[in-house]
Amino acid sequence: MTDLPDPTQRWRCGGCGNLTRFDVTRSRRTTEYWHFDLAGDHRVDDTEVLAEAVESVRCRWCGRDDAIEVIARADGE
Repeated sequence: MTDLPDPTQRWRCGGCGNLTRFDVTRSRRTTEYWHFDLAGDHRVDDTEVLAEAVESVRCRWCGRDDAIEVIARADGE
């Protein structure tokens, strides 16, 4: 399992050096406020995330999921 980067970090693929394209699989447990109109159609007006877990991160360039690392962002990013 790979951690989500915080605002001072980013992901990097150690295999190919990719910094920008990743396929992320995650699970979320939420509570949502659903608003239905009189016709029965709905929209979600509010979502509260109760729990979230990143299950996998795969590099979009080379396809590796075993080389993703969290690194510090460069100055100015």
